[in-house]
Amino acid sequence: MGSNKAYLNCLQRDEAQALWRNTLKEIGYFERPPVEHLPVTASLGRVTAGTVYAKQSVPHYNGSAMDGIAVYASDTYGAQETAPKGLTLLPPGSPFTPGGCYAVDTGDAMPAGTNAVIMIEDVHISEGTAEIIAAAAPWQHVRIIGEDIVAGELVIAEHHVIAPVDIAALLAAGLDTVEVVKRPKVAVIPTGDEIVATREELQPGAILDVNSHMLAAAVTEWGGQPARKSIVRDNRQAIEETLIESLAESDMVIINAGTSAGREDYTAAVLSAIGEVLVHGVAIKPGKPVVLAVCQGKPVIGLPGYPVSAMLTAELFVRDILLARHKLPPYETPQVEAALSKAVASTIGMEEYIRVSIGDVQGKRIAAPLNRGAGMISSLTKAQGVIRIERGSTGLPAGLSMPVTLLRKRRPARTILSVGSHDLALELLGLFLRRRMENVALSCANVGSMGGIMAIRNNEAHMAGIHLLDEQSGCYNVPFVKKYLPGLQGCLIHLAMREQGLLVLPGNPKGITRLSDLARPELTYVNRQRGSGTRMLLDYELGKAGISVSVITGYDKEVGTHMAVAASVAAGTADAGLGVQAAAQALGLDFIPVAKEQYDLLLNFAPDDDCLPEIIDILKSEEFRLEVERLGGYDLREAGEMISVN
Repeated sequence: MGSNKAYLNCLQRDEAQALWRNTLKEIGYFERPPVEHLPVTASLGRVTAGTVYAKQSVPHYNGSAMDGIAVYASDTYGAQETAPKGLTLLPPGSPFTPGGCYAVDTGDAMPAGTNAVIMIEDVHISEGTAEIIAAAAPWQHVRIIGEDIVAGELVIAEHHVIAPVDIAALLAAGLDTVEVVKRPKVAVIPTGDEIVATREELQPGAILDVNSHMLAAAVTEWGGQPARKSIVRDNRQAIEETLIESLAESDMVIINAGTSAGREDYTAAVLSAIGEVLVHGVAIKPGKPVVLAVCQGKPVIGLPGYPVSAMLTAELFVRDILLARHKLPPYETPQVEAALSKAVASTIGMEEYIRVSIGDVQGKRIAAPLNRGAGMISSLTKAQGVIRIERGSTGLPAGLSMPVTLLRKRRPARTILSVGSHDLALELLGLFLRRRMENVALSCANVGSMGGIMAIRNNEAHMAGIHLLDEQSGCYNVPFVKKYLPGLQGCLIHLAMREQGLLVLPGNPKGITRLSDLARPELTYVNRQRGSGTRMLLDYELGKAGISVSVITGYDKEVGTHMAVAASVAAGTADAGLGVQAAAQALGLDFIPVAKEQYDLLLNFAPDDDCLPEIIDILKSEEFRLEVERLGGYDLREAGEMISVN
């Protein structure tokens, strides 16, 4: 009796979806899904259970980027077209001697004692001598360790669908296995006296079971592991026994047919007896007699028996639940505008979904409604899109231009673009933001602080990390914002105070204690790119100490991130580099403090953008503060505070 009452009092589609998802969230269905380890080579299409970090750098050695000769750069100085210079061609594997060189091919490891490659096109080799006509700069045509990926660096974020390119990155980064979310097991139970399993059994009055195959395929496409059950006759006890058996071995159960209120429709009654029926009947067409229930802590969905109804209700009430189980955002498809080829009538009070074919006619996009019967399988295969008629409408006139949701395509998650100074905390901010807003991803382009300011000025980024020290005032960031962004429409938010210092090898074998040591001729340095806050800090501190950049070996050798600086030092490419303490800690380097600096975020969002308050709330959260400070060298006590630029 209760089921019939619920069926007669249909919920609206959005209300039913909200109740369904919120109930499953309350019982913990989406929390900590089971995980498993798979070989990376077998992980295509699976979802990462956690953040994956590199075990090794890419490349993992200093290698030649060209065919040619490997040289020690200073041995080539003075060579020019009018005064060629000859170098001794050394045998492979022999010790390096000054004035010598080795023949190398692209990808070869750089021989000990060499630090540059001259292209074979610029070399004349004769009788054991390589003649060159131009000097080589240190590290020219050399791929240094960690140039692509640095050991300990994030390779793939958590809850990411692994693509073919990700497999390449994981293997290159030293991963043999990857932890992924286990596919939810979904039992699919076809029911009905009229349903038969094979074409040989097909007689008048019998219907071939195609729905269970369709639904199982859909479950597979949506990340589940389907288990099709044998057809169950219209018998309450038999349905109940099959359901109990399925609940014991599955994470979700789909019962197909028997969901209406007829004398042989037992699905709702069985679900009421074993668990709790949340919804019996939704105000949609087709698909009204859908049943949503929770039994033994697991979702059970009763889908209507007609194929179009079954597929539509599966898309509305199964697909996003399976995606959420994987911590993925809801499925979304792009929409296009198209004009209806004919008028469409509709029942007021019912939200109706109509499949359409789409074609361009005389330069105009047309949507042609297909046959609307819930049993019309052909409409499933012929349709390129779906139109939705609001429940308050009695129909749509011919020629009306309206949005058509395309089928079999998916719109990517919204991307928040961060362009500016590199910081490890931004990667964590992206993870926290994705956890809160499942359809939002943060993408970082590291171009330095000044590059970030320019991107905000040109409306080319949502966010920019900056840490620019004004030498005259001794203040961070605000003077630059005032100068380059007068009338800023966005806002400047504090992220952290962070420690910058010299990164050196463990045990500090070169005995480096201060910036002035960089002037020692035997030391090599690796620098950050022009326009970066770290480069400006270095120049400021060198100026205070009266040290000319011309005496620092390697000052012109630039890399783009703190982790790249750390990788260069760890690989022995440089003896020191200026960077954040977190980068040193990540690669096990020693850290010599130089200065504390202020790292802020320029935010360029519309005032009503949902992302803005979420980002500020994350910055102020205790969980985020602890996670960032655990990296080392950060102080987030004032994170999320607005900074006045007036």
